[in-house]
Amino acid sequence: MKKKLRKSIFFLIIAFLLVCAVGTVVEVQFKPLQRAYDYYVLDNRNHYLSCNELPTESEVKSMLEQHQDVIQEIEQVAPENVGVEVDSSTCAGKADLLIWYGSHQQRIAIEKIIAGDTFFGIPYRLQNR
Repeated sequence: MKKKLRKSIFFLIIAFLLVCAVGTVVEVQFKPLQRAYDYYVLDNRNHYLSCNELPTESEVKSMLEQHQDVIQEIEQVAPENVGVEVDSSTCAGKADLLIWYGSHQQRIAIEKIIAGDTFFGIPYRLQNR
């Protein structure tokens, strides 16, 4: 009886460790928990790209200059509460767009204007402040 109980506990521990290992690999690769936290709790949207996958800072600035009309349309969603910045603080020489806003309704309006996963090929992040 004790032998069967020990065997069962051993297999439960092994199964638990296996589930933890698989869960860790899935989180590192696809970030489902981080994405859910960003989306539902913080009301943010991130691209989760590495520095190697980001465009150069000059490419981002050039694209911003070419599409000033769209930038102004985004900022007009809520003047003083919406802004667009080139963010190069994380990766040297690389950048993305950081678009900040003050409410979920503003985020929805911004996403409708951009209407895609990138801003004319430039990765962007939406941040509720």
